[in-house]
Amino acid sequence: MAVKIRLTRIGAKKAPFYRVVVADGRYPRDGRFIEEIGYYNPMTDPIEVKIDAEKAKKWLGNGAQPTETVKALLKKSEII
Repeated sequence: MAVKIRLTRIGAKKAPFYRVVVADGRYPRDGRFIEEIGYYNPMTDPIEVKIDAEKAKKWLGNGAQPTETVKALLKKSEII
C-alpha cells in the first residue's frame, strides 16, 4: 500500500480550498482518505496553511510520501 500525503479540493468553483490528507495512492484525489492532517487556503492574503506537525511527522516516519505541493507546504511550515 503506497500511502501519500496530498491535497484534496473542497472549495467552490473558482474559490479553491484544500485539505491536507493522508490517503492510499490508488484512491482518487477527492476520494477516500485515511486521516486529515490540515488545510491550505490559497485565496486569503497572506496564504493560510495549518498542518498538525505531530500527525505529519508520524506519517512521514511511517513511510508516507508527500506530493511536491505538500512537501513545499511542509517546508514552509517548518515541519521538514
